[in-house]
Amino acid sequence: MCGIAGFWLKAPLKPEDDKRLAAMAQKLHHRGPDGYGYHTDRRRGLGMAHARLSIIDLETGSQPLKNHDGGCILTVNGEFYDYKRIRSQLNLQGHRFTTKSDSEIALPLYERDGMDCLKSLRGEFAFALFDGKRERLILVRDRFGIKPLFYTLNEHGLLYGSEVKALFAHPQVKRAFDSQAIVHQLIQTMVPGTSAFKDIRALKPGHYLIVERDKDGFRFQEKCYWDMDFPTIEERQKDQNTAPEEWIERVRESLSEAVRHRLEADVPVGCYLSGGIDSCSMLGLSSAMQQSPVKAFTISFAHKAYDESAIAKLMAERAGADQEVLHLAADELYGDNYIRTLWHAERTFYNTLGVAKWCMSRRVHECGYRVVVTGEGADEMFAGYPTFKHDLMAHDPENAAAIRKKMQFQKVFTGSILPDQAQSHPAFDRICGFTPTWMQTWMQTWPLAKELLNDARRKDIGDYDPIEAIAESLDASKLEGRHVLDKGQYTWIKTMLECQILNWGGDRVDMAHSMESRPAFLDHHLAELACRIPPSLRIKDGVEKWVLREAMKNILPRKLYERQKFAFMAPPAHTQDKKRKALDLLLDTYLNPEAIEKTDVFDPARIEAFLSGWRADTAEASSARTRSSTISSVSRSCTAIF
Repeated sequence: MCGIAGFWLKAPLKPEDDKRLAAMAQKLHHRGPDGYGYHTDRRRGLGMAHARLSIIDLETGSQPLKNHDGGCILTVNGEFYDYKRIRSQLNLQGHRFTTKSDSEIALPLYERDGMDCLKSLRGEFAFALFDGKRERLILVRDRFGIKPLFYTLNEHGLLYGSEVKALFAHPQVKRAFDSQAIVHQLIQTMVPGTSAFKDIRALKPGHYLIVERDKDGFRFQEKCYWDMDFPTIEERQKDQNTAPEEWIERVRESLSEAVRHRLEADVPVGCYLSGGIDSCSMLGLSSAMQQSPVKAFTISFAHKAYDESAIAKLMAERAGADQEVLHLAADELYGDNYIRTLWHAERTFYNTLGVAKWCMSRRVHECGYRVVVTGEGADEMFAGYPTFKHDLMAHDPENAAAIRKKMQFQKVFTGSILPDQAQSHPAFDRICGFTPTWMQTWMQTWPLAKELLNDARRKDIGDYDPIEAIAESLDASKLEGRHVLDKGQYTWIKTMLECQILNWGGDRVDMAHSMESRPAFLDHHLAELACRIPPSLRIKDGVEKWVLREAMKNILPRKLYERQKFAFMAPPAHTQDKKRKALDLLLDTYLNPEAIEKTDVFDPARIEAFLSGWRADTAEASSARTRSSTISSVSRSCTAIF
């Protein structure tokens, strides 16, 4: 829920700073349409803003929140779960609360435990806390980066916000693309902690930033407080005698608890429902815990190869859910919906799934819902992506034969999710012992992307290697001595989960319509259990997410339980004439020579040659790869509307 923004400037506040703070908050109106709250300290140069989406404590939960003596100020975006138990404990210790909000627990926990308070906070959140006694501002982001948080440090001070557009609302923040970031936007892989824009950073998942005054301005330090920590191969020996049935039961109990916490709200809670076991598990568990039928929201595509609504219907009927099916026509995934989705995502995307989910969140809002439980994160926790199987086949001889014998990959994803040719990179080979399959796909787009840039941008990036930059950003100690599957999952979680799945597939398109999504699979208690599960049970005999399937077996339709993983994507433009025409209109509008010159990113002649080659390409894999680049190119030009 909500959006936060603010600044801590070197100079005392002036009257115009109040308007600037309000402008930053108003840029987040879609995140918090129920009211704005502000705190300013003119002498200190501090401004904190909050745009509220009311979900818990509808009457008294307005922010900013203050502690008992007013020395600490807090603004929160997101949810802290299990807060009633924590409130009760703190109450017995003498703390008195002024609201019924879950957010307020962070204040007494911080007073009692300092930064160790983060160990007690469970959920998806990003928050800003100003400690007046210590003269420091603390920015915190949840463990997986479910909730966004950006900041910039310049000659004026620190400015931060839930979205980049809030920073751009302040005149002291310059609007400019970062050349290296442009490369990452085009190849769809971002270095953790970066954005598309010059001097604007994303706070890394599982990190906090402490900013303190010094004589010359500010000093700051960013620290990691949590990370996925897969056991080493030696450490896994401790669990070798644990029976599969015990792991199944632990997953069942932990996931049920995670869902139960995410059904806590003072407004109705619905559920996203596709045809995968992830969202179907969410619906099955939610339905068992709710007194009334759960509202389930499903996207239906006209193209059969990408449509999962039939299986979703089976699950809805089994769970007794009230299903709402949104049938999306070809032209609804482009045009104005595409541009609006891009504005909210603040980054490129290679498939119009984000547009489809933007349309779905709009429908959820129209139905009067503000919260849904979602299945994001299951593939990351339980090894659901086909790329992980590829890693095992190539680098785990013990399991390769069994996987190859039983698995069947969908050819429709070759070139966009799976590489059509094996790739390797020395930087990943160095830290992993191999190059993860998921990275190989995007490596193939790098030569294409570089060729599109104008001379100034190419000179600016020089010999910059985006793949090496990603590899070097990862904590090698979390990869050393780990199993092949662990390495594939960890590298994906630290990069693609945040920048794609949780961005244009999650928070940014959901909150576009003031709708909060709650991914129960990314509960950190469940994650800590999942990383301990032996790789042989995560993918067993070629069956992905085996332990999860078994844990949910009794609530899933048999057809779904036996079904192979199908990546949830929207049908690409080449699958239908209407889509091709809609994409051509975008290309004509945003990739014409005049528009290209204004963006100062691409070379018009190179773009023209690229598009000519793309239109003439009939090879499925290479065409899929260039389609991704084409859509990314459109996105990059469209981003100039900032």
